[in-house]
Amino acid sequence: MTSKISEGVEISVETFYQPDYSNPLQSEFMFAYRITIENHNSFSIKLYRRHWNIFDSNGTYREVEGEGVVGVQPTLSPGEKYQYVSGCNLRTEMGKMQGSYQMENMSTKGMFDVNIPSFEMIVPTKNN
Repeated sequence: MTSKISEGVEISVETFYQPDYSNPLQSEFMFAYRITIENHNSFSIKLYRRHWNIFDSNGTYREVEGEGVVGVQPTLSPGEKYQYVSGCNLRTEMGKMQGSYQMENMSTKGMFDVNIPSFEMIVPTKNN
């Protein structure tokens, strides 16, 4: 698990290889990731947007951007956690992701960015 605190918000990431949804002979490798967002601030926050940088070990790079996460824009009170699971497909057995969330301070209505720590996606047989 990888964790990072940025702007008073802790982001933790766990990754899982999905062999049942992968096809190595066709260079299709599917990974799931579980993200936990915890608000350590004294004010409520709302997640508006996500921005991802996805790197495949063959040198390809993608950016993904959009509203919310898994179809929602969660609001977190002080001390509250929000967790979701999503996925990413790669063309190789290894890659990594990093990014940011655009959040709103619900007290001041000010917008700020929270960094998502870089995390690796590696087919388990590659770790030996």
